[in-house]
Amino acid sequence: MEIQENGKGGNKYRRMDSVIIHEEDLANGDFDQQQRRNNTKRYVIACAVFASLNSVLLGYDVGVMSGAIIFIKDDLKITEGQEEVLVGILSIISLLGSLIGGKTSDAIGRKWTMALAALVFQTGAAIMALAPSFKVLMLGRLFAGVGIGFGVMIAPVYICEIAPAVARGSLTSFPEIFINLGILLGYVSNYVFSELPVHINWRVMIAVGILPSAFIGCAVFFIPESPRWLVMKNRIDDARLVLLNTIENEREVEERLAEIQKAAGHGNAEQYEVKAVWRELLHPSPGVLRMLITGCGIQCFQQITGIDTTVYYSPIIFQTAGISNKTKLLAATVAVGFTKTTFILVAILVIDRKGRKPLLYVSTIGMTVCLFTLGLTLTFLENSKFGIAMAIVTVCGNVAFFSVGIGPICWVMTSEIFPLRLRAQASAIGSVGNRVSSGVVAMTFLSISETITMGGTFFGFSAISALAVAFVYKCVPETKGKTLEEIEMLFQNEEQWRGGVVELEDVELLVQNQ
Repeated sequence: MEIQENGKGGNKYRRMDSVIIHEEDLANGDFDQQQRRNNTKRYVIACAVFASLNSVLLGYDVGVMSGAIIFIKDDLKITEGQEEVLVGILSIISLLGSLIGGKTSDAIGRKWTMALAALVFQTGAAIMALAPSFKVLMLGRLFAGVGIGFGVMIAPVYICEIAPAVARGSLTSFPEIFINLGILLGYVSNYVFSELPVHINWRVMIAVGILPSAFIGCAVFFIPESPRWLVMKNRIDDARLVLLNTIENEREVEERLAEIQKAAGHGNAEQYEVKAVWRELLHPSPGVLRMLITGCGIQCFQQITGIDTTVYYSPIIFQTAGISNKTKLLAATVAVGFTKTTFILVAILVIDRKGRKPLLYVSTIGMTVCLFTLGLTLTFLENSKFGIAMAIVTVCGNVAFFSVGIGPICWVMTSEIFPLRLRAQASAIGSVGNRVSSGVVAMTFLSISETITMGGTFFGFSAISALAVAFVYKCVPETKGKTLEEIEMLFQNEEQWRGGVVELEDVELLVQNQ
């Protein structure tokens, strides 16, 4: 892919998808605009898919551990406290990866940070699969957690920066799709290998997660670097080439390039040092403060509403409801994984047509109802056929509403609301809040459930989910269809920030149109 100057002072671009655009072709009208549009669309989708592969690793680890922990307890004789630490420590440690990942991605680029994430995670997975003791198992979890921290922070940022505005919401949701796919594969792995001897089955379950690393290693050689990162490094021509492959209109390419240069301080990567970035984040202007409230708030609410409890501990929830057979427990979790994966696809189809805010309302209100109903079920209907059925329905309902809204939109919003100079570091802060919230919930769920009962715990999650509805109403503006630079301006004025509120009546219209 290159740029060559012709005799008339014009440019000739060679696109990465082997479509060559000549000025004379454009002048004569010989170039098929529809074909170019399709090629551009396919190219951007391919970049989003490759960038999202790391998320399969995260999802697989989350899904497989929910079942593997049952057999790890029997094999390594760990206590309930150790079980909570083993499950929850991954999220806590991943905040280190998120913090380091922001600076790393600004230094070496977005795509090579994704490659580093895969390498670190796979090292951790290999150590866990071979672990002879709880201490070695924890060492592997530490490596895996750092790798996950890199991955969950950088993939949405990369996709957000490479995607055109009209499709940014659906494309930035791809990592969430792959997380859910990984969770489903983890659940299936639990079910398939559960009949192996107890000292082997959980090791095989974890080891299978190493396989996607080969695809990730190949992917980084095919996807381009983020055009916004290239501009930050003053590589303007390289950024133009990437934009030519992701935007179908050449005039728009130059306009977008000019916007990015302006947002980046005219392409001078040295103008805004890391110290200055952190100084602005720690002492934010009113506009940046609003961005931090929205971005960090939605990241924390995504986790403190208890989604990880219905993913990590779904076998224990179903056991409390009355299912005793281990194979049936794992089969029920497959239904949860299938539901979670299916409904993320619904979000992808409608996020750029209906907007972020209506889906957030549907998601948080639906989760509130499901969590409250699950609390009632586990309190009053346990050990009955109806109670078992209700537990499965409400858990599946909770993950469905999560996947259709706050699950993917959390990452979309965080990656698109911050200005270029702050994006990597601010996204890292949001990821830290997300991972800490996830770890605290995962590491305290069993203890809290013993204290106030499992039903009472889910009543608490339903109350937090109700608070999330209010947060969406007050602090989350609509960003559908806006360029990243337009979104930055939206947060500069409090009235515009509040003016992005979508009334609850719009949710009814959204549901009616489905």
